[in-house]
Amino acid sequence: MKTKKNKNKSKEIRIVTWGFVLLFLGLSGYITYYSATHKQELINNSYNGRQQMLIAQNRRGRILSAGGEVLAQTVEDDGGNEKREYPYGNLFSHVVGYATNGRMGVEALANYYLINSNVPLSQKAGLELAGEKYPGDDVYTTLDVNLQQVASTALGVYQGAILVTQPDTGKILAMVSKPDFDPQQISAMWDELIADKDSSILLNRATQGLYPPGSTFKIMTALEYIKENPDSFQNYSYNCSGALTRGQDRIQCYHGTVHGGVNFTTSFAKSCNTSFANMGFTLDRDAFADTLEGLLFNQELPVSFNSSISRVDVSAETADSDMMQISIGQGTTSITPLLLNMITCAIANEGILMKPYVVDRVENSAGSSVKAFSPSSYGKLMEPQEAQILSSLMTDVVEQGTASRLKGLSYTAAGKTGSAEYGTVKGDSHAWFTGFAPAEDPQICVTIIIEGAGAGGDYAVPIAKRIFDAYFQ
Repeated sequence: MKTKKNKNKSKEIRIVTWGFVLLFLGLSGYITYYSATHKQELINNSYNGRQQMLIAQNRRGRILSAGGEVLAQTVEDDGGNEKREYPYGNLFSHVVGYATNGRMGVEALANYYLINSNVPLSQKAGLELAGEKYPGDDVYTTLDVNLQQVASTALGVYQGAILVTQPDTGKILAMVSKPDFDPQQISAMWDELIADKDSSILLNRATQGLYPPGSTFKIMTALEYIKENPDSFQNYSYNCSGALTRGQDRIQCYHGTVHGGVNFTTSFAKSCNTSFANMGFTLDRDAFADTLEGLLFNQELPVSFNSSISRVDVSAETADSDMMQISIGQGTTSITPLLLNMITCAIANEGILMKPYVVDRVENSAGSSVKAFSPSSYGKLMEPQEAQILSSLMTDVVEQGTASRLKGLSYTAAGKTGSAEYGTVKGDSHAWFTGFAPAEDPQICVTIIIEGAGAGGDYAVPIAKRIFDAYFQ
């Protein structure tokens, strides 16, 4: 006869047993769910043997432009060995990337699709009989070969980056980063690249390069001033003497230019540093920090490719001397061309940010659809009326300010220039431009950074004009 002690012990054993059963079932369910929802990450993991099986079975698919031009493909040499071929050489080096010695660019982003094959069953039998691999699926990008070529040629021998996008869809039309490289030579160059610790040739400056934003940051300062003074910002006035001192710190307008009496619009159009520093002193610094967070500073960007985090440090404790630098995009503030382009696109798109993307669709070797990617909204970065005011300010930059080389063309344009000082040598500056066209109905957004070139109006704006001309012609 069982004692009370034995009964209690049996009950405890049953409870523990059922606990482990439920735990096992829960763990099994989670693993199944995770595997289904993270299929690409699991396949792309270098420790996953399934990837090697797919590579052995399928020939890596092609990468194509939006117009169908082949940007990357796998071919066989005379000995029957597979090699990756990039018909445009250096032109798409960073955005398309490479697939040897690791992966980069679209080669990494779309690896799952490229190594899988959805070849029609009617073709599989013939390929198997011939002992041939299945053709991998083809990845069509959003990239425009002509715009990529124009942008790359315009940047020339300068180091820097150019990003061209559609503000209402988020499609990336062109992405240039220099210095560039020939992806077909990566294997030959690899040891040299790894040994050179100072080399940044593999860095995609468009998405990962971090730069002082200079006067392009005045977009953010202006937005905060509008938010805090919605009914009176148009009454703003300031007398620029060319320089402004606060304690031991001093800033001046570019080349010491004296702008004289300026209002809110002309402060922006003429890119008056002292006026914007004066505005910065009046801002609620906690509110400004919130606005900058809403503009995606200090956080990961909502994109599927590698990007750096843009940084700006503003709080209630920020000193006036630091605020003076922050207001004009100097000091410790840093931004990627990608984030600046995204903010510009939101202005062009009535405050709504569309997530940037570069893979448009996937097709099998017979041209049938495997997967299509559609424009996706991140959400609202600013109110529509705020976007409209900023768009008007950026139009005035073209009509009466530092981007006047875009004035009087067959299309209208809006933008903001920047000359961002860096390093310890006075006068060294990166040239910036970010903007869109047509100003009244934006179809294309362009962001340019030219390292060490000088004034944005002198160097970046002419490049923007060449890209806009190519698009509208």
